[in-house]
Amino acid sequence: MADMHALLSAFAPIWLLTAAGYAVARSGLLGVHAEEVLGRFVFHVAMPAALFGMVSGSRPADFAHLSLVAFATATALVSAAGYAVARRFFGRGRAGAAVSGMASGYVNSANLGIPVAVRVLGDASFVAQVILFQVLLVSPVILTLLDSGTRAGGGPDGRRTGGGLRRMLTMPVRNPVIMASLLGVAVSATGLRLPDALTRSCDLLGAAAVPTALIALGLSLHGGPAGDAGRAAGDGSPAGGTGRAGDGGRGAGPAEVGASVALKTLAQPLTAFLVAGPLLGLPDHQVLAVVVCSALPTAQNAFIYAREYGQDTTLARNAVVASTVVSMFTLSFAAWALGPGR
Repeated sequence: MADMHALLSAFAPIWLLTAAGYAVARSGLLGVHAEEVLGRFVFHVAMPAALFGMVSGSRPADFAHLSLVAFATATALVSAAGYAVARRFFGRGRAGAAVSGMASGYVNSANLGIPVAVRVLGDASFVAQVILFQVLLVSPVILTLLDSGTRAGGGPDGRRTGGGLRRMLTMPVRNPVIMASLLGVAVSATGLRLPDALTRSCDLLGAAAVPTALIALGLSLHGGPAGDAGRAAGDGSPAGGTGRAGDGGRGAGPAEVGASVALKTLAQPLTAFLVAGPLLGLPDHQVLAVVVCSALPTAQNAFIYAREYGQDTTLARNAVVASTVVSMFTLSFAAWALGPGR
């Protein structure tokens, strides 16, 4: 079985920084608007810098692997299931269901995936491909659903209003995450060499994204469901928009959170195994890599996106925390069952 101490050391920073955010909230040190300010800093400043630096240094050849096809297939199927479950069984609108889909299938590939991959797989090369896949393909889909599902981009029932098409066409310009990714793709495709001062600045600023997001997550734990429900009822979406009122401002209950966590920690790695193994017949070490990356918990990006678009953050917040706990056991089981020493 994988060294539990090694896994604990990989998970510890997530818990410690989230706990630090909770402690800061209890103390009132940063004031009542700290979560909002930090969340917007991550979404509009730190995360775009991190994504631009990451994508601009990537290569198109990073996607030419069947392992990534297996991971992408599992991610698409489980995220779609999370979206459908939220719509069908919990009455969520398009934007709220997009948060559920992200909580169900968007893995914590950067700050947790890399140390886990190094300890379980021996290297983090496949995690780099997973990061790029989520940044360049999954995030734009989620953000498009969020943008079109908020009242600024569609009606309260999720139907498009007259300005919907214009908003969809201009979303890359209005959304810093997508714009940074597209600029990174342009730099990578043209082979442009950026000044060292610019790349170092992006790296330095981007390094603040993950810890700040975790602090904001911890701050939200002290806010409680009332604050989340109020946010869902109509404030905080980008560009001066309002949040989606179609979900009634209600927070996610245990059943809704449990469904997302089950999809994330059980259904996604199991689907990844079936696609990578029986369906594609990949070698054992590639199957292990696909399953381990699929078993990673929900990324804190789900919380940041939900908060930024004025959605109820209860689901994303609790899914991040709960899946982080559960995934320790699913990752250990995957490493034991599929590892070379089995």
